[in-house]
Amino acid sequence: MGSAEPKTPPTYVVTSADHALRIAVMLQLEGRLTVSQVAERLGVARSTAHRLLQTLVYRDFAVQDDQRVYHPGPVLELATHSQSRTSQLRAAALPHLQRLVDVVGESANLAIRTGDTTRFIASVECRQALRVGSREGMVFPAHRTTAGLVLLAELQPAEVDDLYAAERYVQRPDDRPDLATLRGRLTRVRRAGFALNNGLSERGIVAIGVPVRDADGTALAGLSVSMPAVRYDRHQLPALVATLQGAAGAIEAGGD
Repeated sequence: MGSAEPKTPPTYVVTSADHALRIAVMLQLEGRLTVSQVAERLGVARSTAHRLLQTLVYRDFAVQDDQRVYHPGPVLELATHSQSRTSQLRAAALPHLQRLVDVVGESANLAIRTGDTTRFIASVECRQALRVGSREGMVFPAHRTTAGLVLLAELQPAEVDDLYAAERYVQRPDDRPDLATLRGRLTRVRRAGFALNNGLSERGIVAIGVPVRDADGTALAGLSVSMPAVRYDRHQLPALVATLQGAAGAIEAGGD
């Protein structure tokens, strides 16, 4: 049975377009941005950030208020809910993602599951020259992501079977995972309490993830660190998992 290939970044990326799309995602997820924030997050000059934001304003992806703060424009506002549970979770998690990056020296992500996909709602890049870039706003098949595996492992076997029932994939049969392989992976995740993803999402990338739960113990999201495979040392796995679990606990506690 076939399955979709891991995502591979395009050989040629139009930098200005990539930056504009990232800003649009940030506006959608965060609700407000300043020129300085955009410049810092993208690693560009303020003048470049200003030009990008003005282009988004021109195309109705953003609006600017009297304090020169940018907000989602008409194109984005229908999909933007600044006080939604997802945005609140993201806001609570961001400081802890930054601390996680500071501790482990690798990029960190927070993702949620919707059906058979996961969406990255927050990313913090590390500062190493060779690093995993921001995945914020990106959507991947759940069975190919660390967070997706962590969250799928919370389901009962019958729920997994229903989610990946063949009739759901009549129009896209190659996207359906091999269920025997997936069941085995999810069993290992349940037993271990974490997920190890070696190249499932993107070739040459290793990620480790744990769940973030609410007060009732329900898994809301997956917290992960990602790194180039050449820098992964399996002997460091227990320490990475412990650090991730500590960060997840801090997010759950809701404190700084």
